[in-house]
Amino acid sequence: MLCAPAAAWAFFKPVRVVAPELTGVSCVDNILCIDDLSRSQEAADLYGEAVQFVGASVGSIENKPRVIFCSSEACFQSFGLGKRSAATIGTLGIVISPRAWKPYYVRHEMIHHLQNEKLGSISLWLKPDWFVEGMAYSLSEDPRSTLSEPFQQYRAQFMHWYGQVGKDRLWKEAGKL
Repeated sequence: MLCAPAAAWAFFKPVRVVAPELTGVSCVDNILCIDDLSRSQEAADLYGEAVQFVGASVGSIENKPRVIFCSSEACFQSFGLGKRSAATIGTLGIVISPRAWKPYYVRHEMIHHLQNEKLGSISLWLKPDWFVEGMAYSLSEDPRSTLSEPFQQYRAQFMHWYGQVGKDRLWKEAGKL
């Protein structure tokens, strides 16, 4: 039992979002961490815009997530996230890679955080991929006209479903999926 935290830290690197300082990242406050403090304002602006955007267009975030902005690939890889551009680890936090310092990427991950809050992390794992990823790509206003597959199809399928349920019934109907 005493070895479980150390094993999680060593073998499930995404759990490092709970104590990113141990990976060499500096936390400006409880919600914003960064590996290059000279970019703190840029990260804070991206964070603030994403929270405001998601709150206005998708739903209110109850507990603002910790977001770790990595300006180096080494920082991002210290969380064991592979080739992704960014990742949301349940409601524990979000990690942004150097290539994801764009409003729509941060919004995408904030939407995943909101999904975890509204639906629960375990329940979210059981939801169809078209809903989970399609919602994040669609409602983040990702400007790419064509995404790689299967994400293009997920976005299309979500938009079809969303057109039928609308914003007012989004979370109620999502619970039924």
